[in-house]
Amino acid sequence: MGQIMYIPHGGGPLPLLGDPAYASLATALRALNGDLAGCKAIVLVTAHWEADRPSLSTAAAPGMLYDYYGFPEESYQIRYPAPGAPDLAKSVATVLAEHGFEAELDGERGFDHGTFVPMMLIRPEADIPILQMSLLASLDPARHLALGRALKSLLDDDIALIGSGFSFHNLGALTGRMGGDLDQARTLAGAFHTWLDETVCGPGLSTEERGSRLASWAEAPGARFCHPREEHLLPLYVCFGAAAGRRAEQIFGEPVKGYQTSGYRWN
Repeated sequence: MGQIMYIPHGGGPLPLLGDPAYASLATALRALNGDLAGCKAIVLVTAHWEADRPSLSTAAAPGMLYDYYGFPEESYQIRYPAPGAPDLAKSVATVLAEHGFEAELDGERGFDHGTFVPMMLIRPEADIPILQMSLLASLDPARHLALGRALKSLLDDDIALIGSGFSFHNLGALTGRMGGDLDQARTLAGAFHTWLDETVCGPGLSTEERGSRLASWAEAPGARFCHPREEHLLPLYVCFGAAAGRRAEQIFGEPVKGYQTSGYRWN
């Protein structure tokens, strides 16, 4: 089976701009370069693309989609020239159809920052074709687990799956615009990540128990503080489904801007 990873991609282009708050995350992402050795292609599920049906980028040479604002001019000159994977997109669409998902092929969409920011750190060589894939606009956890299960068979041919999100995505907190007790906020983030790390990596849970916990994630301590809206968590569900619920290992587990953040890998 190919490599499966859920990674935090940081805030906008900041991990690429040398922001010290993202230094440890940038270092952790760079360390993943070797994980993709021998990889023929990457299916990358980005938190920054939602569609009614699973949508797949089919451009042979995707452009850049700077889906952020208010950053330095240099952040709008970034280029990540990795090729697309139009043939793989057709294969993925076929497999998804076999599992009840009617996919949409999109030949126009470029790489959004959920793709190019982490990939510039993980694979600066830009030599592996990338198929960018959307989330479902329904944000239904069960459907995203099913998407992952549908993709599982494709990962046997040196194809990697990367879920690009952010395990802490309260923008008010990350940008310092949130009022209230800062210590309490960080405690909530820590409690949620204790629950998430145990759910994904803990040794004492069965596959069914892990899936059940993820399905009811909003009941976890601090869940809605960390994710007022869950789109940055759902790429994890696609990865978990593709990994058949196996136990993951943690590849990142440090605070980002003071709030605990996690990343995972399934070997």
